[in-house]
Amino acid sequence: MLLASISTVAGLSTVTNMCYQALPSTKASIYEFLTGRSSGPHSARITWDWQEPQTVGKTMTFGVRFYQKNGSPYPVSNGDGILIEIMHEGLKVARTVEFAGEFSRNSNSVATATDVTSSSVDSNGRRDAGGKVEAMNLTRVSFTVHKSGVYSIAVMVGGRHVKDSPFTRTFEPGPIDPSKTGFTHYTSTVVFPSGTSFPLVIETRDTFGNLSAYKTDHKVFFKIKVKEAGTNERYSPTTQIIYNTHDKKLVMYIKIDKEGCYQAVVSYGDVKLKNGEFDILVLNATELSRVQKNVAKRKHNLWYEARLLNQCGEKLEKPKKVYLYISPKQLTIKEFYFKIYPKKICTFRVCPWTKFIFNGTHNQLEAPTFCIEDGSQPSIELAAKERNTIAATFSCFLLKSIGGSETFNDKRDFFYREIRSTHHKRSHSSLLIKVDRADLLLTSYKATKNLTLGYWCKRFEIMFAGEQGLDWGGVSREWFEILCKELFDPASSQLFARLTDNPQGLVHPNPKRPPCLKLKMYEFAGKIVGKCLFESSVGRTQLVKARFTRSFLAQLIGLRVTYKHFETDDPEYFTTKITFIENNDVDDMELTFAEEVYSPQGQLLKVIDLIPNGSKIPVTNSNKMRYLDALAQHRLVQPVKEEVDSFMRGLSGELIPENLLSIFDEYELELLMCGTGTYSIADFKLHHNVVGASSSFHRVLDWFWTIIASFTEEQMARLIQFTTGCSQLPPGGFSELNPKIQLSSAPTYNNLPSSHTCFNQLCLPDYDSMDTFHRMLLIAINEGNQGFGMA
Repeated sequence: MLLASISTVAGLSTVTNMCYQALPSTKASIYEFLTGRSSGPHSARITWDWQEPQTVGKTMTFGVRFYQKNGSPYPVSNGDGILIEIMHEGLKVARTVEFAGEFSRNSNSVATATDVTSSSVDSNGRRDAGGKVEAMNLTRVSFTVHKSGVYSIAVMVGGRHVKDSPFTRTFEPGPIDPSKTGFTHYTSTVVFPSGTSFPLVIETRDTFGNLSAYKTDHKVFFKIKVKEAGTNERYSPTTQIIYNTHDKKLVMYIKIDKEGCYQAVVSYGDVKLKNGEFDILVLNATELSRVQKNVAKRKHNLWYEARLLNQCGEKLEKPKKVYLYISPKQLTIKEFYFKIYPKKICTFRVCPWTKFIFNGTHNQLEAPTFCIEDGSQPSIELAAKERNTIAATFSCFLLKSIGGSETFNDKRDFFYREIRSTHHKRSHSSLLIKVDRADLLLTSYKATKNLTLGYWCKRFEIMFAGEQGLDWGGVSREWFEILCKELFDPASSQLFARLTDNPQGLVHPNPKRPPCLKLKMYEFAGKIVGKCLFESSVGRTQLVKARFTRSFLAQLIGLRVTYKHFETDDPEYFTTKITFIENNDVDDMELTFAEEVYSPQGQLLKVIDLIPNGSKIPVTNSNKMRYLDALAQHRLVQPVKEEVDSFMRGLSGELIPENLLSIFDEYELELLMCGTGTYSIADFKLHHNVVGASSSFHRVLDWFWTIIASFTEEQMARLIQFTTGCSQLPPGGFSELNPKIQLSSAPTYNNLPSSHTCFNQLCLPDYDSMDTFHRMLLIAINEGNQGFGMA
């Protein structure tokens, strides 16, 4: 009757609705409501465990105490309709909520609910002095702060905010972290004239990537160490530091009066910045003028005389006279027979992975020396009196070709700008493409095989035969996705295959494809990838749904494939043969530079020489690395040379300007083409295995899920790449990984996590806090390509 009378009072219907939402519809709940033993939004009190201002990088906690309407403590639990939500810049922040009264709800007393033998418990449910019982009306909330700025904390009961909710709390950036701090628009070689101050712009960031304020400190400060190339002779440049408090950018001006080549390291305190190591070319006025004229020329026929000192790892008994020809695209080294007939010795592309290594002065020739290497061919060593002019011209050509910076984000932006600039005069109107879903690959190929470049620049409007859908963007995205599956999924067209039996393995061009799949299909696949890159450049982001081998990506940009590519491309072969040969004595193994081919029945079919006359050349400890690289060429390169060439004709022959992809390495190329993908934490939680059942490891697992819930897409990509060897998941997500990701307990403490990519295993040590775990996990996934126990 009381409930009925409340519902008839004008203006109280909303209160009645709120009460029914907040409380379960049981007799006990109704009784509690009538007797004032229920909790509501106005009977909650917030207690903060910190005082402002606070910096990022800490696990913050606060408490919410709930009271009954009659003023008594309310033993709160998960079933009371309580919602606590923390937001930062529009995104939810992971948090843990603990209800102290979870197990006391149906108990006669607090003491029995918490298995306490003492009866000295106060009215709030706490044991008195020396006791251990937490207040039963207390809910504790924990969250880790990684990003600086304003956080909004909402506390609601039954759908209504408690008093003063949502609350705002501000967190400041942490102290400067040298491993996250670095130069903007970084270049590996800096060129400037002698006696002139040159600005180096540094972006100061904390451990979590927040822009951090620079404060003058006499103990910890930015400093630069400079030494002359090829020597240990130190040089002290004139330096000046100016800090912009508004942009949080620091400018270090350096001036070197003595011309020459220097190696510099910039550090904060005693720790080097993340990109703080670089070369400096200091030119005199004549050299600078010559370099500027070289770059400004429309026609390039630049050449310099030099002496070849070392080739293919062998030192020449007598230095050979050669000539270096430099253009915006390549550096070519030639020698002349009888001063008339030219012979090309080698050619290096003007790209970021062509490196100059500056050495000392050759005493006999009285000329500075340097090495050139690019990872795709043996390095060479030269001596040239005009070394600094040669290197500075090369560096200026390089920066001009990649947009002025060697960081991935800057190179990607430049890549997109160049594509837009190349095709800006072409029509971007729509083009109707009709395909049949039942035979998608063949009908898509026929519909596009005669299209000229102008048509490839148009926006494809896809129509599936027998379907009435209008393509406003969604249908074309579906077409790209299922077409990529047809092209690159080994279970579909067999254009690509895996080098291993593992269904999770990366895909590689298939030299044993069915006869009906001609090389033209690889050219078509290259065009589709080029179209995806073009779409992304004009703002219609379109990722390539594929998981390519690193050796295939390396071949697309002209990098030399080495035995190290087996680690990701064929992990089983890498662990069973490559690492065994690499780490053991091979002098008594009777290996030769040849590969034996056997039938399924075990009969020897033929012997293939890996190098000329290789079956007669023994493998020794001194040449085994050459043998392993020859194996990589034999297994990863030579069988698919025609397929890769056809793919490249489609990729760089139409939409993508020639050699523009070469500004990236193979890992950056994967990010450019395939992106980071999308990762569902819920899907991850459903499809993983746990190895280790200790209580401390379960605590680490709880921290793990809380930490990765706040990861960006890039951080998740690095985590997946660190664990499985590839940043891309199979089309079905975590459920299709085979084996599933294993979260395993490691018998160490406060160490870096490790991984075994062959088994998709992530090994997590024990930690003393979530902050330590988070810091170690970030270090591991960001530096994981350098080791950390990956198999």
